[in-house]
Amino acid sequence: MRAVYFEAFQKPITIESLPDPTPDPYGVVLKVEATGLCRSDWHGWMGHDADIALPHVPGHELAGTIVAVGKDVQRWQVGDRVTTPFICACGTCPQCATGNQQVCDRQEQPGFTHWGSFAEYVALAYADTNLVLMPEDMTFATAASLGCRFATSFRGVVRQGQVSGGQWVAVHGAGGVGLDRSSLDN
Repeated sequence: MRAVYFEAFQKPITIESLPDPTPDPYGVVLKVEATGLCRSDWHGWMGHDADIALPHVPGHELAGTIVAVGKDVQRWQVGDRVTTPFICACGTCPQCATGNQQVCDRQEQPGFTHWGSFAEYVALAYADTNLVLMPEDMTFATAASLGCRFATSFRGVVRQGQVSGGQWVAVHGAGGVGLDRSSLDN
């Protein structure tokens, strides 16, 4: 596969031919149809994230089509159109059991804890817990823009803040999460 690749922090980024990923027993491999560029990707390249092991392929905002399925995956099949949140939670640890997947004890993060979506293909763990089926009329670009920003804002406003329909919310600051608050209006 072709992928964006770097071997050292703050050094040139190249496009390389790399081996295609394979799914773990509970994971899938996606053909990346769309991926976003986030400031977090820059922080990763700068060396600000201890989870990144070199060499590395960045990218964590993605949508694609499943091309391979691990032997223990129950809910997904080749050809499904999906996206995923930035934090891929295990679904079984104490944090996940209380609905706090964003601080999962065994979380994985494409583009940080393993190679990401700035590639033709990406492997994702814990598929049954994390993948989100895309509506047929949703574009891959739209879905890729939702995983990180929408999941973060939704969890913060709805889960932690317990805001419900008809209530008002003041958003202080900008950026992908702050600007995505309009997704909560419905």
